[in-house]
Parts: sequence; C-alpha cells; structure tokens
Amino acid sequence: MMTMTALTAKAPVVLDAIPIYPQFAIEDGDLDGFSSLFEGGRVWQEYCSRFGEPHGSPYRIRVRQLSHDPGRRALVSYVAEWQPDDYMPDEQFALEIRRGRAASVYRYPEDPHLPGLNETASVEPALRLVNKHVLSVPARRIRVDKVRYRPGNRAVLRHRLGRANFYVRIMRPDVVAPLLDAARLVQRSGFVVPRLAGCWQEGGVLWMSEIPGKNLRGHIRRGHQPPPETLLDGLEGLWNLPIQDGNTRPFNLAGAYRRARRAFTKALEDDEIARRILADATQALAPFVKSWRPSHIAHNDFYDDQMLALPDGRIALVDFEEAGPGDPMLDVGNFLAHLRWGAHFGREKEAKARGAYHSVFRSAALERLGWSERELALREAVCLFRVCTNAIRHPQPDWRRRLGEGLTLVNEIMG
Repeated sequence: MMTMTALTAKAPVVLDAIPIYPQFAIEDGDLDGFSSLFEGGRVWQEYCSRFGEPHGSPYRIRVRQLSHDPGRRALVSYVAEWQPDDYMPDEQFALEIRRGRAASVYRYPEDPHLPGLNETASVEPALRLVNKHVLSVPARRIRVDKVRYRPGNRAVLRHRLGRANFYVRIMRPDVVAPLLDAARLVQRSGFVVPRLAGCWQEGGVLWMSEIPGKNLRGHIRRGHQPPPETLLDGLEGLWNLPIQDGNTRPFNLAGAYRRARRAFTKALEDDEIARRILADATQALAPFVKSWRPSHIAHNDFYDDQMLALPDGRIALVDFEEAGPGDPMLDVGNFLAHLRWGAHFGREKEAKARGAYHSVFRSAALERLGWSERELALREAVCLFRVCTNAIRHPQPDWRRRLGEGLTLVNEIMG
C-alpha cells in the first residue's frame, strides 16, 4: 500500500477537469492529503490507480458522505456520475486517509473494514451463507438488495428467499458481541424487536427477521402522529431494567461531544460569526457534559428513523446497538433534537408535521415523568449539537449556513 502522494504520481493522467459536487472548503493542515479529497481530478486519479480507468471519465464526482476527525482521520464516500447517454452505472467508492498510515481506496462491496460484506452482497456466496448460518433452504436463488451502506462503518442488505426475507446487518466484527448484548436488553423493553435469525461473527454479519411496517420518520412527516404514550411505554420498559443488567459499555457522551466540537472548530475557522455562535453553545454545554453520568439502562440513540410503525399501532425498534447504561432524559432529548432539526430544515408540510409532534411529545414526556424543563432542555441541546454534524457529514452547497443555523437552534433551546 502506498501513500496518497505516491498513488497520485502513478495514476493515469486525466486531461479533463472533473468537477466535484458540492464544492466543500474545509482545511486540515494536520492531515496530509486532506485538501485532495475535494479535488475531482485528483480523486478520480486515485480511483483509476486502484481499479483501472473505465471507458471515459464521469461528468462529475459527488461527495456522498464525509467522516472527519480533524488531524487524525478522514473518510469520504463518493459517487462517480456519468451522463445518461454514456450508459454507465454510477460507481460508489471511498477514499480514506489516516495520520501516519497509507491511504486506501475501495468500492462497494469490497470494504476492508467490513469483511463479511463482499460475500453477503454476492448472490451465490450469500445463498451459501444463509444455508450455513440461518436455515437450510431449498431455493436455488436469492435476491440481494442494498438498503444502506456507510463505507468503513456498516451496511444493511435484504436477503429475499421467497417468503423467507431477512435484513442483513454487516459491521466490524468487534461490534458484533456488544450489539448482541444490546439486543438482549431491548428485547425486554416494550418495543417490538427483530428476531435474530443467524450470526456469522468472523464476518461481522447478523441476519434479522423482517418486520412489516412503515418508517416512523416518514409516518410523522405525513402527519400521522403515534401516541406519545406508545413510545414512552416502550422506553420505560427499558429504563426500568436494573442498570447492572447492561453488559455493554456506558454511553460515551463526553467523547461524542468532543468529536463534534473538534469538527465544528475546524469547519468554522474562517467564519467569525459562526465561531461566536459555537463558543456560546460550548460554554453552556461543556459543564453539563463534564458532570453527566449514566443513571439507567437506556437506548442512547433514540430517534424516529430508528423505528417502524406497525399496522396494529405498535412500534418496532430496528436499530439499537447503543443500548446500555445511559440516561432516560437523553433518550427523549435525542428524539426531540431530531424532530427539531427536521422541523427547521425540512420541506414546509413535513417540517410543520415534525414541529407539531415535537411539541406534543415534549409536553407528554414532561407531564408523565415530572422532569425539570431545564434539565430536558440541556439534553435536547447537547443532542442537537451532535445532530449538527449532519451539515458536514452529508455536505450540501449551503452546508455552512445549515451548520450555523443548527448551532443557533442549540443556543435557542438553552434560552
């Protein structure tokens, strides 16, 4: 494996400048090669040096997702897009740089961090794996659908075998055991939880039963408000478990807060107004984060996109890997933070629906649980602070405006 500079030197010359979208101007002088991650021609040269040059060049390279730990690591997911009359499928790939390590380029499904992805995403190996780790099926065919993929982190596929359909979660192998512990906790909550159908631990793969339902985020956007009591009943079933039952690591709020703060500090170096907004937020949040301690078993990443609304009115939790020692008020605060973000940045009708449910859910939680409004506001604020990383993680042309407005919302919550 060569460094990024060496890779570029050996790559084929690309004569035409390839635009990158969106234009993304963040500097990180402590991480060699960082600026090259946002130069279309350089990025395409890296791709061609690893995989060879296809017939022609894409008309643009779109930045799909950025994971940035300033001075330490950056991973960017791209989509190479061709013109329709080129009859070329778009190509998703990733480029990763780390301090003191060689750069790496990889594409779906060959992800070095997810050893089980390549086989579970390919038809014949997937069928063999299902027969070995899940159940013996007479079917000779399997349909594999990609549901979600975050390079270097996780993927979700769907395996269809006639009536037997499974969601397949692919992760780093060291995450499997903590996730299984988290699953055992949430199974004792008041939520419906997918059944574990099979596990290939060395590959970092879990097969989960498919639950028929509608994504709760979309449900709320369309104005279908689930009774807050349904969600709170499910959460209280989790919160009431003895904290000693949690074999998973306690939720690391301080670490999550520090990572977000570092990213914002680097991203806003040249924006004096936004830096002042950030300083106001951190001045209020830092003492709370320093003093925070886990008090109960909790979900620790509770928000609407993690759940399904079932036809009979129940709610299913489909993502629960953070469950363990945490804070009930932080669960509610995180849910409110995501609703507030969507209410501010969403389309008018959807934003109105999410804003209305924010008010309903917040009032129901305070009335039912007798919490301090100030304490809940602090938790919603710190969770929204973390949600603001979406402006960087999923960059848009107006990312800097979105980040500034998100941090302003954080300060408004705290008055």
